[in-house]
Amino acid sequence: MDEKIDLPDFSDLHILIIGDVMIDRYISGDVKRISPEAPVPVVDQKSFENRAGGAANVALNVLSLGAKATLLSITGEDEAQNILKSVLNINDRLQLEFITCKNRKTTVKTRVMAGYQHLLRVDNEDKHDIHTDEEQKVITRFESLLNNIKIDGVILQDYNKGLLTKKIIEKIIDKCVAQNIPTFVDPKENNFFSYKRCTVFKPNKKEVFQSLGVNSDMNAIDKILRARLDHVISLITLGKDGLYINDGVTDGVYPTSPRVISDVCGAGDSVISVVCVCYLKNMKIASIAKVANIAGGQVCEYPGVVPINYQNLKAELAKTQ
Repeated sequence: MDEKIDLPDFSDLHILIIGDVMIDRYISGDVKRISPEAPVPVVDQKSFENRAGGAANVALNVLSLGAKATLLSITGEDEAQNILKSVLNINDRLQLEFITCKNRKTTVKTRVMAGYQHLLRVDNEDKHDIHTDEEQKVITRFESLLNNIKIDGVILQDYNKGLLTKKIIEKIIDKCVAQNIPTFVDPKENNFFSYKRCTVFKPNKKEVFQSLGVNSDMNAIDKILRARLDHVISLITLGKDGLYINDGVTDGVYPTSPRVISDVCGAGDSVISVVCVCYLKNMKIASIAKVANIAGGQVCEYPGVVPINYQNLKAELAKTQ
């Protein structure tokens, strides 16, 4: 029988999330005919919904786990910024630190759905790196937060939308290392090797293979990553095969449980959130991996981007032991 895992109380933790925010928009309806204008389905719209995506979804995951969250990001000077703020339902446990960038769009990803069938996605966004003056605003705001709030951990959630430039990444991690604040990284291909000296490095298998140019076993990949990044823990998500984790002493692949998968969007957001708070509570590496697997799997059972349900997470942990 597996060792019993009791989730600790995370309410005393304050997590700073820095990364690309976006709106995940869903237009849902029924398809009963093909358009006479072109060979495409006609969707009779039944519902329209905006959800918080990207680093904003990470913040919601952190809140769902019971911790406090501060979200530092950039947005455009547009209506989408206001919509995102309203969707986040700001309260005393969530602090928003949005820096408005003129002549830039707030990312909106619109998905057209027929039932659970994903028909089309339309992205409205800017992906170029933010300008030098905007970089400095982000760094200044970050340093101010560290000076005025007790931050227990920092999550860097990169979607390659232009916020996490090489300069910002290096400044943040250098400052966190100097103040002994653990950093948790969910990278993308751009600036993949800029996260030197982070605490936990959590790419997925595809990102690792693309960035390294190799398709090797996980332990060999871990050695390459450590030589380049000098980090503490490698955590590589493997999709349906679970995840690989290595802290430099112990390593292993932890499989997922069988599930009916509806949508994989947001699974990585849930995993990095769980790993962050569990690590900060000094949980064992095997326990962190098992909790992260369950959390990532649970959100995949729901259509669209959703945060962790803490009670469901606890319930499934109890059943698996």
